[in-house]
Amino acid sequence: MKQFLFSLLGLVLCLGLNAQSDTTKPQSADTIKVGNMIIIKKHDGKEKKTEKDDEDDDEGTSVEIKKRKEYKKSNVSTNWLILDLGFSNVNDQTNYASPEAQAFFPGGTKEQMGLRNGRSINVNVWFFIQRVNLIKHVVNLKYGLGVEMNNYSFEKSIRYNTEPVTNITIDNFKYRKNKLAADYLTVPVMLDFNFAPKRKKGYGFSAGVSAGYMYAARQKMKSEQNGKEKVRSDFNLEPWKLSAIGELNLGAVGLYGSYALNNLHKNGLEQTPYNFGIRFSSW
Repeated sequence: MKQFLFSLLGLVLCLGLNAQSDTTKPQSADTIKVGNMIIIKKHDGKEKKTEKDDEDDDEGTSVEIKKRKEYKKSNVSTNWLILDLGFSNVNDQTNYASPEAQAFFPGGTKEQMGLRNGRSINVNVWFFIQRVNLIKHVVNLKYGLGVEMNNYSFEKSIRYNTEPVTNITIDNFKYRKNKLAADYLTVPVMLDFNFAPKRKKGYGFSAGVSAGYMYAARQKMKSEQNGKEKVRSDFNLEPWKLSAIGELNLGAVGLYGSYALNNLHKNGLEQTPYNFGIRFSSW
């Protein structure tokens, strides 16, 4: 009980001292933000003038106008762990009647190689992307390092064989799930144009190229006849992927896209992979 009384007494003393403090100090303030300006209306018991000499205020109030701090960008900034979520697809220009295509996919047609668009997913994780100022933060150089994960989901019962030779055949039963996955360690290099350099999240676009090396590939299949299957191989896929890449920055939302400059397979099929989707980034 004594402790409570002492605490109450201390609180009353503090309030009393505060009430007897210098009345010239502001007791309350209304703050309004307009653009990059902060307007503070103070109630201090005395009449004050604003920054404009010809403007009078009510007795006992003053208006203080402060300029908000502009967001200053460093010449070199780093964005860690960027995530891309999108779709993978291929531009198939294969002549399936050619000897090369028939040797790799006997009796195959373009329709049989068709993809399930809604299930062909692209996920990219960029460990970092760094931006270097070139011209007044409007023109920048961007580069980074990450992994691209492409999943091509087939409509038909496509099977990539690895023995005795690498080729493609069609099984005579239906798969409930059938996809080819190819993962790349990738380095992108882009020229970036930021039309709102004073904003933390600007508006603009980037364009450039990327080089990726395939470090893993696998085919996953699921059927009533064989259950779950997973096969790891290179599947005659080109180990290097060179791509033209682009990014559209809309402030809080970013869009990305890539289009390969070489084929998905080493030979046999002429399919050019491309990706597009949404980018989640702190820039």
